Amino acid sequence: MKAIVIDKFGGPESLIIKEVPEPQPKIGEVVIQVKAFGINHAEMHMRKGEWAEWMPISGIECVGIVANCPGKEFEEGTPVASLMGGLGRTIDGSYAQYTRAKVSNVVPLGPAAAHLPWDQLAALPESYATAWTCLFRNLEVSKNQRLLIRGGTSSFGRAAINLAVEAGVHVTATTRNESRVNQLEALGVRKVIIEGPELSQRVSEKFDAVLELIGNSTVLDSLKMVHRGGRVCLAGFLGGLDPVPEFNPLLQMASGVHFSFFGSFVFGTPEFPLSDVPLQEIVTMAAQSRISARPWKTFKFEEIQEAHRLMENGEAHGKMVVVVD
Repeated sequence: MKAIVIDKFGGPESLIIKEVPEPQPKIGEVVIQVKAFGINHAEMHMRKGEWAEWMPISGIECVGIVANCPGKEFEEGTPVASLMGGLGRTIDGSYAQYTRAKVSNVVPLGPAAAHLPWDQLAALPESYATAWTCLFRNLEVSKNQRLLIRGGTSSFGRAAINLAVEAGVHVTATTRNESRVNQLEALGVRKVIIEGPELSQRVSEKFDAVLELIGNSTVLDSLKMVHRGGRVCLAGFLGGLDPVPEFNPLLQMASGVHFSFFGSFVFGTPEFPLSDVPLQEIVTMAAQSRISARPWKTFKFEEIQEAHRLMENGEAHGKMVVVVD
C-alpha cells in the first residue's frame, strides 16, 4: 500500500510517499481502508521532531471503511471514523491507504454519513469530538450563556463555534486577522475581537466560559475574563508549545474560577470513551446543514507537502483534509 512517511525531521519536504506492507490486525483492532483524513497541528509538530511520541506514518484521525476486524466488533464494509488511541504516536497512523486502530477508538458514522462525501466526513472526527467534549463536559456551556473562543478561525475554533451556536450559546470569538471577521460572523458569532496581548484589559465583559485555543501564551489572561463560577478550558496551542513561565495559581488565578485542560489523546480510554461523544448526531447535523462542516480545502494524497506548508505558514483558513484514492 502507499503511505506518507516522515523520512526525517524537518519541513514539509520530509514527508514522502512510500510502498509499505498493509497492516494486519490482532484481536481488539480494526483495519480501516482510509478514504480521507484530516490534517492537524499535532502532525506538524511530530514531523518537526517537537512531539514526545511519533511514528513514521503520521495521522491521528481518519474516516473510511472497515476492511478487517478479527474480533467481529464491526462488520466489514461499515463506514467508520477513527481518532487518537495512539494513531500516529505509538502505532502507525492514518496517512496511508490502510491503517490499524484499536476497537475502542473506532466509531460507526451512522446512516447520515451516506449523504456526505468523504472529504466532509473527514473534517469532523478529531475537531468535533474534542470541541464537543470541551464545550459540554469541561466548560458545561448551555443555552444563552456567554462563551469566548480564543483562536476562533482555527479548524478547532470553527468546530466549537458551530456546536455552540447550534446549542444556543452566545459566542464571542477572537482572530488575529481582520480579514477573517466576516467568516466568523457568518458562522453565527455575535462579536469578533482582534486578538492581541493582554486582551482582558481591552474587554470589560466577563464571560461564563472561555475556550482557550491559543495556549500557554494567553491562558493567564483568559483566567481574568470569566466571572466567579466561570470556567476556562485550555485545549489548544496555536501560540506554540512553550510552557507558562512561573505560573503561580495563588497570585495569578481569581478565586472561584474553574480551570481545566483537555487533550484529545485520552479518547478511547475508560474515563473518556468515544461513545460519550455523539458523533453520529454531529454527522446528522452536517448532513442537514445545521452546522457548516465543509473543509476549507481538500488535497490529493500526493499534495500532502503543500497541505503541511499552508498549515505551518498559518495560511489555512479552516480544516484541511486529504482524500485517499
